[in-house]
Order: sequence, then C-alpha cells, then structure tokens
Amino acid sequence: MSGLRIEEYPDRLVVTLDRPEKRNAIDADLVAELHGVCAELEARPRLLLLTGGTAGIFAGGADIGQLRDRGRLDALAAINAGVFARIRALPLPTVAAVDGPALGGGAELAYACDLRVCTARAFFGQPEVRLGIIAGAGATHRLPALVGEARAKELLFTGRRVDAAEALRIGLVNRVVEEPDGLLPSANELLDEMAKGSTLALRLTKLAVDAPPAAHPHLDLVSQAVLFEDEEKRRRMTEFLERRRSR
Repeated sequence: MSGLRIEEYPDRLVVTLDRPEKRNAIDADLVAELHGVCAELEARPRLLLLTGGTAGIFAGGADIGQLRDRGRLDALAAINAGVFARIRALPLPTVAAVDGPALGGGAELAYACDLRVCTARAFFGQPEVRLGIIAGAGATHRLPALVGEARAKELLFTGRRVDAAEALRIGLVNRVVEEPDGLLPSANELLDEMAKGSTLALRLTKLAVDAPPAAHPHLDLVSQAVLFEDEEKRRRMTEFLERRRSR
C-alpha cells in the first residue's frame, strides 16, 4: 500500500505522507516512494509541497522497528540521508507544511526542504541520542545552518522539543498558522509567489544559494550570463517597462 498521496498540478506536486497508522514513520518503502517523487521532479522540474496533511502529524521519525535491526552497512548506505539529500537538491524550491510532531527523521525531512510552514500545534525534535544513535540524516549540518551552531548543538545534545512559537523565533520555520485548516493554503500561497517568477531564474537562484562559498562569485556570474541571454528575461523586462509607462 502506498505511503504517499500525490497530487499533480502544472507548476507543482503536492505530496502527502499517508501512513497514519504508523504516525507517518519513515520506513524503507516510504523512502523508495520519495525517491520516485524525486525522479519525477528531476525529469520535469516543478515546485514541491510536502506535508503530512492536517490530521495532527507530520512524521514521527524513522520506523524504529526497522532502525533497531539495521547494522553498520545499512548506516553507510545512507538510506534516509540519501533521499533527504536528493530532496534538498531538487531543481526548484520545496516547502514542508508541518502539522503536529516532526521528530527525528521527520524533522530532518522538513529541514531538507527549502522552506517550512507549520501550525501552532507543530513541534520539532531530535531525540536520537536518547535512542543511542545520532541524527544522521541531515540534522547535524542542516540544523546549524538554520538556527546557528550553539542552538543546534543544544537541541541535538538534549533532544529537547521546539514548539511552533520558538521555531518561528529562531528561524526554523518561515510561517506559523494558528489553525490546521490554514496550513496548506499558507504553504501554497508561498509557492504561488514563487511561481510568479521565471522558472529558470528561480532554479539558478536556488543553485547559487545552495552552492558552497568557494563557488561564489563565479557561479553567480555564469548564472546571470545565462539569464541575460534568456528570452523570458527580455519579455519580463519589456512588460515591466510598458506597465511603468502606462501609469
């Protein structure tokens, strides 16, 4: 049985984790399905909205039953880390819409997205050290980039949970909506704003922001050179000048 519900639109995919009986725990089957989503978005780039829906759960973490039985070769295979890195590297921006808990691997899945929107009842946490492992699917480097090294270390060392208000204050999420019914509209609103831009400019902007410091300013210059020759750039700028003249 599929662990994902996928809705296709011309400019985006809306992907909903759909294992409510397992609190959307991330198991090997779900990882395989997420790889399928990535393959689709790599072949035909579109925006991505990733959510657990509005039933009070985003993802309760990795499937502990499977995790308990994994050995060192499984760890080296980067089962969860590999698909989260692939989500992070998707050509166009991604938004995680989080309702309820995003814990362990579930939180790392949210961090892999470019932006995060959550409900007031959402919370995030990395309890891995209490289970005898590390947060090995991205939190050790993505969380410091989001909230700073010292705060990330506190959260990783203690397993303390972060509620929605704190998540907004420390920059872990971009928006908090009070009611669950407002979650997906708010996330789609963010994507709607992105969709107003040039797809190629959006793609190259993401590539530049995610690039290592050593790539700058060379990557910026090459990206701009490509865009300066793009016909859509000329069209958009012509329309802008015409609107300004008509005022």
